[in-house]
Amino acid sequence: MLVGVTKWCADVAPVAKLPKLGDCWHMESVEAILLLKPTLVIGSVPYKPETVAKLLEQPLNFLAMNPRTLADIENDIRMLGGIAGRAAAAQHLIRKMRARFDTIPKSSRKANRPVRVYSEAWPNPRIASPPWVAEIVKIAGGEMVVRGGERVSEEQVAEAAPELIVLAWAATGKKADPKQTYGVAAWKNVPAIRNRQVHVISDELLNTPGPPLVAGAMELARILHGINRKP
Repeated sequence: MLVGVTKWCADVAPVAKLPKLGDCWHMESVEAILLLKPTLVIGSVPYKPETVAKLLEQPLNFLAMNPRTLADIENDIRMLGGIAGRAAAAQHLIRKMRARFDTIPKSSRKANRPVRVYSEAWPNPRIASPPWVAEIVKIAGGEMVVRGGERVSEEQVAEAAPELIVLAWAATGKKADPKQTYGVAAWKNVPAIRNRQVHVISDELLNTPGPPLVAGAMELARILHGINRKP
């Protein structure tokens, strides 16, 4: 039985009526969790060491999820399904996600190469989207040009010469600001900047390691299709 969630969970699941507590990055009070008397506390990326330390100081069973790939995400779903006694439902969800990924039409180019993509999770310090986003980009028909989930410099992005820049800034929904990106001096000759190809995708569609990634892949495919139709 689910007894509490973070304030972000209602963006991706029907849990709005449950108590909303802190997350693994920011948590004002561990006591609020203790009052719910959970048998298990499940955490997910991103983590702040100080926040995790607060949890580990308490007599709690704490499960830390840290997926890097789509395969990791599937394994996490299986694990949680087993813990909850819903193994069959978890496997059904995995099959459903795979089937929906398979229906996404990959973009095609006359040059017969994928669009070069830089997807950003945070602008300062500049951090690329989580590692699994590279696979989502590939499913949509593009190619991620930097390593996911790592800090990158403006010079590294400029050298990678992305043709599409995606902004999915963590915990901002669709509020990322393309004007900031277009104003980066080091990027003035980057193809995505020259051709006005900076797009915002709601962050939960790329940063949530679970079913919302399907919608994220669909949105990426739509954007890539539009780029490929341009002469």
